[in-house]
Amino acid sequence: MSQDLSRDAFLGGRLHLWQPVSGFRAGVDSVLLAASVPASPGQSVLELGCGVGAAILCLGARVPALKLTGVEVQPLYADLAARNGGGALEVIAADIANLPDALRQRQFDHVIANPPYFDRRDGHVARDTGRETAHGERTPLATWIEVAARRLAPKGCLHVIHRVERLPDLLCAATPVLGSIEVQPISARPGRRPERMIVRARKGGRSAFKLHAPLVMHEGRHHDGDRDSYVPAIQAVLRDAAPLDFGSAEFAGR
Repeated sequence: MSQDLSRDAFLGGRLHLWQPVSGFRAGVDSVLLAASVPASPGQSVLELGCGVGAAILCLGARVPALKLTGVEVQPLYADLAARNGGGALEVIAADIANLPDALRQRQFDHVIANPPYFDRRDGHVARDTGRETAHGERTPLATWIEVAARRLAPKGCLHVIHRVERLPDLLCAATPVLGSIEVQPISARPGRRPERMIVRARKGGRSAFKLHAPLVMHEGRHHDGDRDSYVPAIQAVLRDAAPLDFGSAEFAGR
């Protein structure tokens, strides 16, 4: 049975992506993850669980001449990622817990990931297979971190976006294999409890742990209509492909 698709604009129209109309659809989290990566032209980037390629292609749209590789277990999404990349993204259809031997021989300057948010021991399974695979954790979070660490080159950086309640699990998994860990919480509005976070870590890093002030997404403490209420710094990330500066006062809602 054919899958209905939509072609959606990202980064103010700098990037257009095909993705399923129903099922998992990339959104703001993918753009924020891409914006957090301090990549330089010519470096290599691996995304674990790349979906249709939103995060890694947003990064490629911001930083030129990157060598981009994505791993995706779902064939439909892997095919769409390759289509969206237009030759600029190498897509490997595989489970991250069982990577091809050729990929196991490679290392990357950056690894990024948006692992499934929900432990299905504590929740309900989604009816759509694509959505369930993207949101329901089947491969343990610790495996995501272990695989990422193995694929990083010395001094390479990992960036992961996840829910804040999984921070203990992320720290437990990352601390034995990575260092220089930083956490950027993400709050919907000033005064709100952060629900998301971006975790950064470096292979061989030795800097002290850093917990940054929350990144605030929207102006005002309450939703007041259908207008675009993103703070200017977040608008620049979402519309103009600006980088996300960890710990900047501009992102702290000050």
